[in-house]
Amino acid sequence: MIEVQGALVHEDVISEKFVCNLSKCKGICCVEGDAGAPLEVAETAILAEIYPKIKHLLAPKGIKAIEEQGTSVIDADGDLTTPCVDGHKECAYVTFENGITKCAIEKAYEQGLVDWKKPISCHLYPIRITKYPEFDVLNYDRWHICHDACTFGRELKVPVYQFLKEPLIRKYGLEWYTELENSVNSKD
Repeated sequence: MIEVQGALVHEDVISEKFVCNLSKCKGICCVEGDAGAPLEVAETAILAEIYPKIKHLLAPKGIKAIEEQGTSVIDADGDLTTPCVDGHKECAYVTFENGITKCAIEKAYEQGLVDWKKPISCHLYPIRITKYPEFDVLNYDRWHICHDACTFGRELKVPVYQFLKEPLIRKYGLEWYTELENSVNSKD
């Protein structure tokens, strides 16, 4: 593990290669799984605030799920997550374009309708953060549906942490990311 300003970064985040390849996976990570995307407490208020601004971008079944369950939910494990369609199907915030699953929140962000890109857990994937009172642990989450992203990352020689530079800076700041890069470079 590499320690960066109170966060522990697992070696796999540095050594494993990863670049999303939507043309191959079709955004299946927003559809598969047994719960919605993990949320931070502050993100629940953001979702409630932006819902009216993004509602028109959502699929009818996503709107139905949100209006029945709320803009955020507590899952079976007691964690805050986005609601899912029909129990454990896709995230209620997805939209479909040409057979590819996309985030309606991110689409609204790109259109200038909202100033929040999407939940940080989505933006950081395949990094998952485990929070402890004194520090965070950043782990690389291996999931078979991301095989094409691993292959593409190896082809392009892009480590997970470099692929996720923008969300890592969003979460921890540029100074933190620069320190991570310097730590990685000093190990080479």
